[in-house]
Amino acid sequence: MKNRTNKILELLIQENKIEVSLLAEKLSVSQVTVRKDLDALESQGIIKREHGFALLRSQNDINGRIAYHYKEKQKIAWKASQLVHDGDTIMIENGSCCALLADTLTGNKKDLSIITNSAFIAGYIRGKSNFQVVLLGGIYQQDSQVMVGPMIRQCVENFFVDLFFIGTDGYNPKAGFTNQDQMRAQAVRDMARQANQVIVLTESDKFSKHGIVPLNLKGQVKRVITDTDIPDPIRAELNSKDVLVTVS
Repeated sequence: MKNRTNKILELLIQENKIEVSLLAEKLSVSQVTVRKDLDALESQGIIKREHGFALLRSQNDINGRIAYHYKEKQKIAWKASQLVHDGDTIMIENGSCCALLADTLTGNKKDLSIITNSAFIAGYIRGKSNFQVVLLGGIYQQDSQVMVGPMIRQCVENFFVDLFFIGTDGYNPKAGFTNQDQMRAQAVRDMARQANQVIVLTESDKFSKHGIVPLNLKGQVKRVITDTDIPDPIRAELNSKDVLVTVS
């Protein structure tokens, strides 16, 4: 059922709203089976039901976003985890690839300290490891389960780390990596000031999307970890800016 549920969420993220009958056809199962899966997703608050349709409750809900390109994101998270060593202190920003990185680390690393502005990540890995998790304070955005606002900067100034892992909503050759939300973008900037290296974790289709808020991390992004479908011109452009591109 888990794989089928992930497929349902992937289709909903692509379409936002889809007929139950079409879901059953795409998944090669009965409508009764699909309705049971949708009931479970609705009980978790991820989707909403309308007559004959299912739709995402919010495009920002990270539970749903994790399912989109799930296998690619798992590979990206695994590749990123190889940069982390037992006993390290790292920062991880909110995002689906970042959440999967935190989860991957619980399975192959020990004694980590993770500083994050993501309440989702703090809960996602709860009870899975001996990690110390530092949740930065701020204004709580309910849909994305992330902390933002001026308190982030005040809190994060108490730390300095080597690696800071972030996600992105898009990329523009002129503006660089982008976000859709001004407050989340500012939280990334504030956290990036307290790190030696910023590492972007993203599936390759984000390079064809353009968020409206530049992250303004010129010179701070040292590495991008993505999948093998990254366009060659984008890879060449990033390399020209001394950004190492690693594919999973």
